Amino acid sequence: MNQIPRLRHPEKAHKPDSAIPRKPSWIRKKKIESAEYYETRRLMRDHDLVTVCEEAACPNVGECWSKRHATMMIMGEICTRGCSFCNVSTGRPDALDAFEPGRVAVAVKKLGLRHVVITSVDRDDLADGGAGHIAQTIRAVRHQNPGTTVEVLTPDFLGKGDAADQVFDAAPDVFNHNLETVPRLYATVRPGARYYQSLRLLDDAKRANPGIFTKSGLMVGLGETMAEVKQVMDDLRAANVDFLTVGQYLQPTAKHHKIDRFWTPEEFESLEQAARAKGFLGVSATPLTRSSFHADEDFAALKHVREAALATGA
Repeated sequence: MNQIPRLRHPEKAHKPDSAIPRKPSWIRKKKIESAEYYETRRLMRDHDLVTVCEEAACPNVGECWSKRHATMMIMGEICTRGCSFCNVSTGRPDALDAFEPGRVAVAVKKLGLRHVVITSVDRDDLADGGAGHIAQTIRAVRHQNPGTTVEVLTPDFLGKGDAADQVFDAAPDVFNHNLETVPRLYATVRPGARYYQSLRLLDDAKRANPGIFTKSGLMVGLGETMAEVKQVMDDLRAANVDFLTVGQYLQPTAKHHKIDRFWTPEEFESLEQAARAKGFLGVSATPLTRSSFHADEDFAALKHVREAALATGA
């Protein structure tokens, strides 16, 4: 008897199709498939690891994997949320794999990463939202790779009390949580989340460990205005967030949130200038910017800026 294949996005099946517009020239990217690309992919398969590079259909996967940089997505490949922009599969996740933190640590060692970004699906089914598993992964990576800096891109742990404290206690070098969009659009773009809860999480991370770098990201092209984006920048600076990423939303399928428009490179340059004027230590605002794209270089720049400020007493 043939089984009916599981829908990747069951919560979107009833939605009307939205035509996917042709990408402008500044969005298109040449496909890169080098020997290093295939070696990185093989390594992920050999260690039974999931990457957000593939699951979220990142346009930069060829460039990153050719440099042996892969962003590992832990706690499975099925998310309990159904955000309208996201290509990660939605449904009921499997049980946590207790051996996953160790496999991530070994993969980081084999890739020779000096800086690793670890993200995850939302796990609303778990009492702590997976915070303990994230903390275990940070510690496992550090144990196997004492010279590697660790950046985590976490869920919001909404309704999980003090669960995030477990992640803060593991002291990642960078704590990243993406706001994704402006408050007005949360109900349609990120319906399972709360804007001010996400903002508070970033503030809590900095309060728990003032030495940690905090980071957040936004997408544009969902219907926001320039003024709204700048207000989010102000909110993030009020929470002492150090680094901001802004990239163009790209619609994964006809069932996903419709693209409102493509922001121009000149507009992204204006966003970067505004963010730097507001006091962010680091900013990446380009059409193809993603949270973990060039994260190792960004981290090195962040450290340099902070050290220079301390040296001058600024």
